[in-house]
Amino acid sequence: MPATVALARFEDLIARGLTALIDDDPNLELVAADLDAERLRATLRRQVPDVALLNYGSLITPFEVHELHAAHPQTRLVVLANGPTAAEANQLLTFGATACLSKQTQARDVLNAIHLASRGLQVLPRATAGEPLAVGPTGPEPLTAREGDVLALLQEGRSNAQIAVQLQVGVETVRTHARNIYRKLGVRTRRELIRRA
Repeated sequence: MPATVALARFEDLIARGLTALIDDDPNLELVAADLDAERLRATLRRQVPDVALLNYGSLITPFEVHELHAAHPQTRLVVLANGPTAAEANQLLTFGATACLSKQTQARDVLNAIHLASRGLQVLPRATAGEPLAVGPTGPEPLTAREGDVLALLQEGRSNAQIAVQLQVGVETVRTHARNIYRKLGVRTRRELIRRA
């Protein structure tokens, strides 16, 4: 059985290249392409593809990857971005992406990532064009998945007590997560955090 793939909306040239790449591989089956956010969610719900290719540029926020992963854990998410930094790639992996690749990645490497993702294997970013991805921290420290949950609720204007009830944790745990989020995002107040959203 070929692995099934859904393709989000990409720039025309990249979309054509990805479609041809998938169509030429007998071990892959493209089940849907050119999907905007709403149609992508519907396709993931109805067809449950093995892999979904996402366009980082069309995401409103990287947290969307976390939401998609939480709602559709059986579909592996491969994100293609324009020159992602190590911090961005790590953040997307933390939020549930199986791989984060540059749109300049060679075709064989994209195919390899799709095949590995379809088997449930995570693809870690690697150096490109003489620019090694640093092993240590580079740029902002990524949020944990739980901090991402708290962030989404904070941005909705929920109180610490409401968040604690919804996530089934203590209020002090929510406060700790909130402090970490503020530090990592470089904000001082909840109002500033909401404005950033």
